[in-house]
Amino acid sequence: MAELIIPGPAGRIEARYTEPAQEGAPIALVLHPHPRAGGTMQDPITIRLYQMFEKRGFGVLRFNTRGVGRSQGVYDQGVGELEDAAYVLDYMENLTENPRFVWCAGYSFGAWITLQLLMRRPEIDGFLAIAPPCNHYDLSFLAPCPASGLIISGENDKISGPKDVERSLTKVRVQKGEVIERDTIAGANHFFVDKHEELIAKCEAYVDRRLVEDEQKMRLEADTSKKRGAAAIANQSDDVEDDEDEGDDD
Repeated sequence: MAELIIPGPAGRIEARYTEPAQEGAPIALVLHPHPRAGGTMQDPITIRLYQMFEKRGFGVLRFNTRGVGRSQGVYDQGVGELEDAAYVLDYMENLTENPRFVWCAGYSFGAWITLQLLMRRPEIDGFLAIAPPCNHYDLSFLAPCPASGLIISGENDKISGPKDVERSLTKVRVQKGEVIERDTIAGANHFFVDKHEELIAKCEAYVDRRLVEDEQKMRLEADTSKKRGAAAIANQSDDVEDDEDEGDDD
């Protein structure tokens, strides 16, 4: 893991970065909770998400949004923080070559930024939104949600309870073929006290399943493309032969 200072839109951005295990490996961006509530990239759940992707060979990056830690600037009500996330994702993509998949994960305020980032970055293939603050922010901007992902909340969460999540998603549409899955941690509050292991286990299971499914989908699309290419070449050959036959008749 390397310490990075990224020249961001509001000044320097403090970050931690682990390179992909191999060329073409997936990459993931991890976003921290609300700065006004003490959220930083050193938040325990943020670190656990980072480590989860790291263990799976992802190139992974977490960072402090503007005004947090050694990152310059001031808190900007989510607007500047979204700008930071988009900028850092650009930076991360420039560090890697042809990542196989692009993921974004966030906790609390970071989950809200994650969901907004999806709507601006079509290259994002999957997401994890941990306890998005649904009773503070509307999710109707997901219209339609362009990628599949998982939203997890705690059963006893007063900020992002299961009912809050369901209510927020009633107006949300999803693009064809994409699915927003929901899960709940029994007995957990917004901070998942004594529930970190269960939370990460659910995230791991979802990511592992999605990686297998997406690999299979990519192979199927590649096979279909090859078959279409072969069929097009065959059709072109038939057309040439027909033209030659017509020439012979003349």
